[in-house]
Amino acid sequence: MVRRRWWRAVAGVVVATLTLAACGGGPEDDVASRFSSCSVSDRIADATAEPVGDRDIIIGAFVGWDESAAAAYLMKNVLATNGYGVQVKTVDVQAGFSATAHGDIDVIPDVWLPTTHSSYVNRHGAQLESLGCWYDDATLTIAVNSSSPARSIADLKDLSDAYDDTLVGIEPGAGETLLVTDRVIPEYGLGDLTFRSSSTADMLGSLQQAIVDERNIAVTLWRPHWAYAEFDIRDLDDPLGALGGTEGIWSFATEGFAGAAPKAAQMFANLILSDAELADLEYLMVARHDRSDPDGAVVEWLGAHPDFADRLVRGTLG
Repeated sequence: MVRRRWWRAVAGVVVATLTLAACGGGPEDDVASRFSSCSVSDRIADATAEPVGDRDIIIGAFVGWDESAAAAYLMKNVLATNGYGVQVKTVDVQAGFSATAHGDIDVIPDVWLPTTHSSYVNRHGAQLESLGCWYDDATLTIAVNSSSPARSIADLKDLSDAYDDTLVGIEPGAGETLLVTDRVIPEYGLGDLTFRSSSTADMLGSLQQAIVDERNIAVTLWRPHWAYAEFDIRDLDDPLGALGGTEGIWSFATEGFAGAAPKAAQMFANLILSDAELADLEYLMVARHDRSDPDGAVVEWLGAHPDFADRLVRGTLG
């Protein structure tokens, strides 16, 4: 665990990560725009000879975001075999950023930039450092059952009655929820539509029930997500670009983490997952293990990818 008191005593450490404190990071700074380009291979390097440093690490996984749990528990497993004691804490997005900024969580490996989590990165930037980007094709979406009439988000204005005048969302503090509230609804004139934000579990349960009942439904979703393989759904076009474009998924750490745990920091920088790899891991965690045994799901996944952990440490996944 990287406590503030501890790492401030470390002098002269050359940090390979991009420390956001050097870029400002106050509430008015647009720190997130500096992460508009994601290249997953930019910062990979062999971590084998890096010093372990602080051995206790807490990883934050965002509640309801399955790729967040997948990355967190995968890294927990690989870090544990390299000398670290790792704990995963499940938190909502807002609490996760705050805890990482204050040093109560060491790493959050599910930061979507430059759009989804921009407000949190701008707010806490001075207390965070980037450990690199591990996935470069993430998108926010509004999805509907494939048989429903809407083709574009704009269609929901005139076809709202076909969807029970409701858009089903996820957690109120999620970046996508804020984006839908602040941009999608006003830009598409959907003010008369009820936007029901509750939880990802509620959204997925509503989606599943609507499919069973053969009812139309519109939900906030994102790619990558296992629901696209599980249900007959499709995305609505976003001609105004209100949901933002393709984003990268980044790992961010509490300021000073790379100096305190150099090998762990480089291992996070070395993480790269393909679409198929991430989909398979999410499927095991959600469908096979029903979210009850994420560690077991990771063990099963690594069994099918026997060289993954070694390649991650050596920086040869790219």
